Amino acid sequence: MLGGGKALCALAASLLLGLPGLARALPTYDSVRHAPDHGEAANDSLQRFARGVLESNDHRGRPFAVVDKKQARMVLYAGDGRVLGTAPVLLGLQPGDHAVRGVGSKPLSAIRPEERTTPAGRFDTEPGRNTAGELVVWMDYAEGLALHRLRPAPARERRAQRLASATPADNRISLGCVVVDADFYVAVVQPVLGRQRGVVYVLPETRTLEAVFGHEMVAGLGQD
Repeated sequence: MLGGGKALCALAASLLLGLPGLARALPTYDSVRHAPDHGEAANDSLQRFARGVLESNDHRGRPFAVVDKKQARMVLYAGDGRVLGTAPVLLGLQPGDHAVRGVGSKPLSAIRPEERTTPAGRFDTEPGRNTAGELVVWMDYAEGLALHRLRPAPARERRAQRLASATPADNRISLGCVVVDADFYVAVVQPVLGRQRGVVYVLPETRTLEAVFGHEMVAGLGQD
């Protein structure tokens, strides 16, 4: 069971409005403050979705992250809705909201480009380690899907440069995991999702929010 999916996270990076706490201001963490901003619309969509999470209590009071694949950006929230950090992310090479069944058991060399997707959906997370012993936040252990830090990779992949770029267009490079800057992971992600169970919501890019998350949580997202 430890095949490609667990090795994936060992090598892949080699990776609200109207509610208290949903502030628009960026956090004080310097690397986040100077991270590329992919647009106010992205911030608005993330915060609107976070409002739906809080109003429905879908997170059950746990810390949660919202990943906007279209803008290649993640916001991490405390259980009460306070913004803890925001940063660009690297995502699966292939666009798409589907998960490829069985990809976690494949050797890395057998994972085809079209199978390297970051699936949309709600993921109950738990802290753990990959096969290299590195700390990760597991989103789907069986399929090797995790939130983890950027690590050394072949120079041709230019992963650090992709994270630092001004647009989300070049942030597709991982095998499917959600990858953040190493300093951001250590300072923001690890103290929260790295120490307790939480939730990661990955917003869809080809399907509708309602189709992925259901009517109850998204019903009020169009309202200000």
